[in-house]
Amino acid sequence: MADPSSYRPKPGEIPDSPGVYRFRDEHRRVIYVGKAKNLRQRLANYFQDLAGLHPRTRTMVTTAASVEWTVVSTEVEALQLEYSWIKEYDPRFNVKYRDDKSYPYLAVTMNEEFPRVQVMRGHKKKGVRYFGPYGHAWAIRDTVDLLLRVFPVRTCSAGVFRNAARTGRPCLLGYIDKCSAPCVDRVSAEDHRELAEEFCDFMAGRTGTYVRRLEQRMTEAAEEMEYERAARLRDDIGALKKAMEKSAVVLADATDADLIAVAEDELEAAVQIFHVRGGRVRGQRGWVTDKVEEITTGALVEHALQQLYGEETGDAVPREVLVPALPDPVEPVQQWLTGRRGSGVSLRVPQRGDKRALMETVERNAQQALVLHKTKRASDLTTRSRALEEIADALGLDSAPLRIECYDISHLQGDDVVASMVVFEDGLARKSEYRRFQIKSFAGQDDVRSMHEVITRRFRRYLADRERTGEWSDGAEPDGEQSVDGTVEKAAGAPDPAPTAGAEAVLGPDGPVADTGDADGPAVPSANTLTEDDGRPKRFAYPPQLVVVDGGAPQVAAARRALDELGIDDIAVCGLAKRLEEVWLPGDADPVVLPRTSEGLYLLQRVRDEAHRFAIGYQRVKRAKRFRSGPLDDVPGLGESRKQALIKHFGSVRKLRAATVEQICDVPGIGRKTAEAITAALAGAVPAGPAVNTATGEIMDDMVAMDDMDDVEEPGKSGGSPGEPVPTGAPDDRRGLER
Repeated sequence: MADPSSYRPKPGEIPDSPGVYRFRDEHRRVIYVGKAKNLRQRLANYFQDLAGLHPRTRTMVTTAASVEWTVVSTEVEALQLEYSWIKEYDPRFNVKYRDDKSYPYLAVTMNEEFPRVQVMRGHKKKGVRYFGPYGHAWAIRDTVDLLLRVFPVRTCSAGVFRNAARTGRPCLLGYIDKCSAPCVDRVSAEDHRELAEEFCDFMAGRTGTYVRRLEQRMTEAAEEMEYERAARLRDDIGALKKAMEKSAVVLADATDADLIAVAEDELEAAVQIFHVRGGRVRGQRGWVTDKVEEITTGALVEHALQQLYGEETGDAVPREVLVPALPDPVEPVQQWLTGRRGSGVSLRVPQRGDKRALMETVERNAQQALVLHKTKRASDLTTRSRALEEIADALGLDSAPLRIECYDISHLQGDDVVASMVVFEDGLARKSEYRRFQIKSFAGQDDVRSMHEVITRRFRRYLADRERTGEWSDGAEPDGEQSVDGTVEKAAGAPDPAPTAGAEAVLGPDGPVADTGDADGPAVPSANTLTEDDGRPKRFAYPPQLVVVDGGAPQVAAARRALDELGIDDIAVCGLAKRLEEVWLPGDADPVVLPRTSEGLYLLQRVRDEAHRFAIGYQRVKRAKRFRSGPLDDVPGLGESRKQALIKHFGSVRKLRAATVEQICDVPGIGRKTAEAITAALAGAVPAGPAVNTATGEIMDDMVAMDDMDDVEEPGKSGGSPGEPVPTGAPDDRRGLER
């Protein structure tokens, strides 16, 4: 625990200007970001007597080892910079509202030639219109199903759309008049886009126009005695009204506003947001956060506004934002919101009328969310703490292992050998820290050797980061070390080596690319791009207190040997064997047997199972990619873009195989040397049998292109899900062969 006085700046060094400050820990990680109208006055509050600080603030300043600041010219710039740094550095002590789920949106892809209506989650994409968020995806699908009667916009995927265009037959929705079927030219691209725009207008709240238009057409049809058409229009009106009833009118003046309410106690705060468009509640979401320091309701609102509108522009920021308390000062926040929208934004506290009544409803939702969260977390925290204490007692650790890393090896009969690394912090999965490895230093099946390689590679990265930041406790620095494949890795200050079999690289179709994170989490940059004091979360910079391997004594011994070879002796190692769920420790002849009802054993099992799931998923992706590979993959210098250009030009691999060198040269970007290599590769490859459509059993003709092969199954391949073919003739079920 650091003494804040050891890194306290001198009063004369701190400017009295607006700015943003950062606290860093001993590893140079940014742990807190804040802004201030007057940096000198604000930072002085952190260096008073520890007994007078909020408990969480006291924990933060004693964890930190340094503080730095950046001066800006205005408070608006400070607000923008604070938000950018919080998103960039992910500081552990900042107020960060945690979504309890990834909320689904109703999205219309107006950036496509034929816009598509679909459910979308995650980051918003440019050119896509979003409506929501909704509490459940089924609510979106119910709404869309009603509206497709009136606005038959395309909802199919790109593969289904291409297949329908190729065969000249629309999908089922096209036959039942819930899609205008632009795939078979029933409507033009312009008419279909107009339909999509009308759909967006209706979802945006402009509903009266369309209902009145349909009622007028229904009346005209009845007067002309076209009763069947009138009945269809009547049903369409009923569908629109039913969709409108799903979001009741809450503000009679058709207001566009967001209402934000906060419920808080000394340690936590819950935020609820209602999105009102056209006087109707179009979406709702909620967040919960820990209160790191003594913070006012206005400051919580300010952080919520940053989270809500930090990446939004235009109409996504409403004209009116209603809050329970105003930030202090309010002018910079209001100017920032106005800049995000591009026009004036009213930020105020509702005092009376319908808006005040609706705000009370939002506040009740926030209170209920906080009570529910605390009920869940109290039990969860108690259980996790007990599990960590049981693990520490069973393994003889000095303290509870707050960070646990687990490693697993996966392969299919020795092919596509990969490894996974999953991370649990405070007993919870930290998916952004997951990593995956390809075993490249040898071929074949050897779990022990694979485990040694993975542990070596992971902790060599950790040592490299420590060396880069000068964190050697004994003052010594290691020399260049030999990697697992016999090459020499660089010492500090030496140029970065090219990716080798033992380096952290994944071989893509066009050469080595940076290893990526979990599919559930974001990809991470290459470790070589990080500098010694950037403060961002790094790939392998944080050491665990406990390393768990999936296996018994041999795998544990391999992991311990790898750490000993690197000179690391302050990280505990254990293994969890599947057969009897025994915990193995290095050098012990007998395992540690935890009670079956032990929370510690349950946590270790969850960590092990998560590592197994992540490894199996990566191994299947690699295997499916290998099975889908074709003769064009072996042509040097032929990347994905040019392969797609070839297939688009000729229509299928079969037609490409029959083409001459001169015909191949007609494809843009293909030279004669590459064309000759393509001809030679296709001539030496064994032609595949006819492709079979797995849905209908139909033998596909030679017009099937490679970009549609995800939907067909070739002879000699069976089982598995689409896009994951598996070889037949295996002696056992394929899942039993996976490790």
